[in-house]
Amino acid sequence: MKFAYLLIMLFTLSYPLYKSFENNIHFVNQWKYVFKATLPVAFFFILWDNWFTKLNIWSFNDSFVLGWFIGYLPLEEYLFFFFVPFSCLFIYEVVNYYVKKDILKKYVPAISWSLILLLSVFLYFCPHKLYPLILFPLLILVLLLHLYIFKSSFLGKFYLSFAVCIAPFLLVNGLLTGLPIIRYNPTEIMGLYILTIPLEDLFYGLLMLLLITSFYEYFRSAKKS
Repeated sequence: MKFAYLLIMLFTLSYPLYKSFENNIHFVNQWKYVFKATLPVAFFFILWDNWFTKLNIWSFNDSFVLGWFIGYLPLEEYLFFFFVPFSCLFIYEVVNYYVKKDILKKYVPAISWSLILLLSVFLYFCPHKLYPLILFPLLILVLLLHLYIFKSSFLGKFYLSFAVCIAPFLLVNGLLTGLPIIRYNPTEIMGLYILTIPLEDLFYGLLMLLLITSFYEYFRSAKKS
């Protein structure tokens, strides 16, 4: 089904787009910050995805995409880097609206260091798998920068919203890997899965959304100052 990936992306966008005009959250007022935050991160990950596709770390199933490629990626993959961040920032705003207190604030160092240690263990046991070998050190670096250089005040809220994002992540990524629309080279991944989803994808999503949320908070705070 050539429209499968496109339909999944439209499904991902549809509810957050519809609810953007809801009176309580009024997410439409944040769209300009969403776009400004997404653009540099999307550019980075589009280059990354092109590179990984060229290296045959993953590939796209022609049976489920329209067939319009730019570089090594189908058009739908470009939409992914705008539609998914939009939806996840919407969840971030919804969580912040309904959970006023930063309930994870005091646990941020513990959560961050648990992630860093877990990623380090994976790297130790999978030193020659390209996907984790590139992804995990970068995520570790970003986490350390947020903890000790930027000292980001929003990390607790980010971790909470990311936990909420995991359910839709499993749904959307499960469809992408289950059909499969995206196919992974088994020699370049750890071989650990959540259903049909390589575990690396969860950390890929964490890195992408942490970077986007960082830009989002930066642009919003710059507006207030």
